[in-house]
Amino acid sequence: MSKHFFGDTAVLLGRSLRHITRSVDTIVTTAIMPIAMLLMFVYVFGGAIDTGSVSYVNYLLPGILLITVASGIAYTAFRLFMDMKGGIFERFQSMPIARSSVLWAHVLTSLVANLISLVVVVLVALLMGFRSGAGVPAWLAVAGMLILFTLALTWLAVIAGLSAKSVDGASAFSYPLIFLPFLSSAFVPTDTMPGPLRVFAEHQPVTSIVNAIRDLFTQQPVGTDIWIALAWCVGILIVAYAFAMNTYRRKIS
Repeated sequence: MSKHFFGDTAVLLGRSLRHITRSVDTIVTTAIMPIAMLLMFVYVFGGAIDTGSVSYVNYLLPGILLITVASGIAYTAFRLFMDMKGGIFERFQSMPIARSSVLWAHVLTSLVANLISLVVVVLVALLMGFRSGAGVPAWLAVAGMLILFTLALTWLAVIAGLSAKSVDGASAFSYPLIFLPFLSSAFVPTDTMPGPLRVFAEHQPVTSIVNAIRDLFTQQPVGTDIWIALAWCVGILIVAYAFAMNTYRRKIS
């Protein structure tokens, strides 16, 4: 790794963050859409869904947080695609900077932007009645899991951004990721689902992540869900990182 890697990454990170602050539609889409979904499900559908003694906003929030991340990382793929098509990568290669810093700047930009969106969504949920007796360790565990989840999906976005043939293709990969929480325990208990769908919902990664975050918020024993969730996040992160770096090396070779 180049000795200039951290400095180069910091400079390029600043460049990407400036682009985000100048793009109002990015901020609106990544923060407002999940908030709109939170409002709609709590105030329109919440009364019809039985979640026992847990208020629906408390039940729903973990899934909305994952949707916030899934919608936010689409812009990582979009920005990477635009840099590739605009010749920015070729320009950077002619400069004495660490090659991998270009990718890491985009990844860290995604992490910062998504963390801001997540904080905004949590604040809105608090205004809507979300309450948690979780202590600092539990909140740190939730934050750590969301960071891992964001990094895992962001490296998937890097693959899409480097491989896409069009702008629409670069961001369209995120649609299945946004839809996946709907086929999980994020919105309704899985035991209300029909057989085949229930089996899928109970064994896909979003359910274990949602259940772990929900248990942490409610101070319940997390059991095996947290280890399954961590295994999914770390596994996706490692595989996506390897494929992304391989794709990047082929693109710039």
